[in-house]
Amino acid sequence: MLWSFPVGVIAGTVIKIHMTFFLFLVWIGGMQWSVAGAGAAVQTIILIMLIFACVLAHEFGHIFAARRYGIKTPEVILSPIGGIANMERIPEDPRQELIVALAGPAVNVVIAAVLFLVLGANFSATDLTRIENPAIGLLAQVAGINVILVLFNMLPAFPMDGGRVLRALLAMRMEYAKATRIAGRIGQAAAIGFAVLGLFWNPILILIAVFVYFAASAEIEAGAAKDLAAGIMVADAMVVVVETLPAQASLADAVDALVRTSQKEFPVLDGQGHPLGLVTREGLIAALGKREGPPPDVSEMMLSDIPRIKATAPLSEGMDLLMRSGAPALFALDARERLVGLLTRENIGEMVMVRQMRPDWRFRRT
Repeated sequence: MLWSFPVGVIAGTVIKIHMTFFLFLVWIGGMQWSVAGAGAAVQTIILIMLIFACVLAHEFGHIFAARRYGIKTPEVILSPIGGIANMERIPEDPRQELIVALAGPAVNVVIAAVLFLVLGANFSATDLTRIENPAIGLLAQVAGINVILVLFNMLPAFPMDGGRVLRALLAMRMEYAKATRIAGRIGQAAAIGFAVLGLFWNPILILIAVFVYFAASAEIEAGAAKDLAAGIMVADAMVVVVETLPAQASLADAVDALVRTSQKEFPVLDGQGHPLGLVTREGLIAALGKREGPPPDVSEMMLSDIPRIKATAPLSEGMDLLMRSGAPALFALDARERLVGLLTRENIGEMVMVRQMRPDWRFRRT
């Protein structure tokens, strides 16, 4: 995710914070300062930091549960709308997905239970309705918010954990794509409900509604595309006629390739055909705009962290990798790690279109 900055590593997972999180802190702190003074602003910021510590613990509940099934999580991102654990993939076994989905809220249950024990008689059920009141105490506020996090996340609608629980339960009895579609539709309906409630109660719910609706829609589309990709390899959907650039190519060579082809991405290869990086159209334009210094070589312009995948791998794996990484393309490799094609979102979209029109279409193996 753009504008996210690493702040540490826990158990091999990079912790990143989105820039909007800092802006959110400044905004909330400034509002409290203007209304109730510096003390209230500091207390509010501390509360927010504790809440997001609980959110981070929630995400690591998912991360450690997924790791049990061999699924790694390279990074987790904190933003004002919560945490996002970017797992390598979603478990295909519905029972595994059920456990991974429940692990996050379970962490919040444990945190709330521990705080209730610490608070003892100093906390009552009525405090849950006024957790924004500093008078009930910081620990009581954190305990109440963890209860709310559990209740909200367990709503049976995408993209909340409850939606994933619902899909996992449905997928035990029906096709995965159909289960995703049902859970996604419920998520969209919940988003509409949030928006209506936001009109009469709290406008923040409207923002949540927009996020939930589009996230649920994305899940439906991803589930449908993955279903259409069943039985297809990366080699069936990748671009095989690719203009490449040698590592020693100049800016002029790259610009020439851009002008005389319809490509937007150009792999940079070593002498043995192994990919070193990717030069994008945007990178070329940025290089052309520089007026100072000598023109850069492609080795200075290229993106070197482009994900790689075997051409014989299932296309569904390529789709997941492309979505998680946010890269403009994937390098498709042969058994000797040599480039044999590029997998892009455009090609995947074209494959989906073909399968929608002709589900029985047989792709030619390359």
